[in-house]
Amino acid sequence: MKKKEETNSKSMAKKKLNNKLKYAEIKEPYTQNSVKKRIEAFFLDNIGKIISGEQLKEIAKDPKTGKDRENWHQRLSELRTDDGYTILTLRNRGDLNVSEYMMPHKRKRPQAETRKKIKQETWLEVLKRSGSSCEWNEDGIRCGLKEGDSDPIGGGTVQLTPDHKTPHSLNADINPENPDEWQALCGRHQVVKKNYWDHITGKINVIAIVQAASDSIKREVYAFLKAYFGDS
Repeated sequence: MKKKEETNSKSMAKKKLNNKLKYAEIKEPYTQNSVKKRIEAFFLDNIGKIISGEQLKEIAKDPKTGKDRENWHQRLSELRTDDGYTILTLRNRGDLNVSEYMMPHKRKRPQAETRKKIKQETWLEVLKRSGSSCEWNEDGIRCGLKEGDSDPIGGGTVQLTPDHKTPHSLNADINPENPDEWQALCGRHQVVKKNYWDHITGKINVIAIVQAASDSIKREVYAFLKAYFGDS
């Protein structure tokens, strides 16, 4: 009973906080040439306001055809990690809900060392190895989405991109000619991987990993921690 009361109390407090925040509105079409530029412009027009995933999906559409061009999650991640913008989510602010985002200010963090680009022939080798599909593997289950597929979870059309197997924050000196140092990932799993690593400290983001894990893995972690701390 006590737990239920605490949950209800937290929920009510969250609603009160949420009511103080302003929500963004799409007041005009965004016609920038790239998905990332359109999303960036929308955030800059709505500093301090809550932006929903549905709004970002709408902004990401091709302004001429209205079609989904690609998964917008990766472009959002690049604004954080490559461009240095602060974009908050539920993990950073308790008054945000799932699939809600906020850019609190326009300041950018110093950029990390420039990322090396994979050689075209190396990328072709990676695609051959992967069967032109996403190589993300979690709990023994491979993503397997192919270029041009519709992402059933993240929405949009899958676009495979080359990814450093070792996070850029830990090792920027990757060999652009060695396919073993690269993997093909869909946009959604590029974002998942980046969420697993703190791009500032280079340390593993354990909480993010547990949050994204399956129920069976969460239960294993829970059992391990109970045993570790000697809880009954």
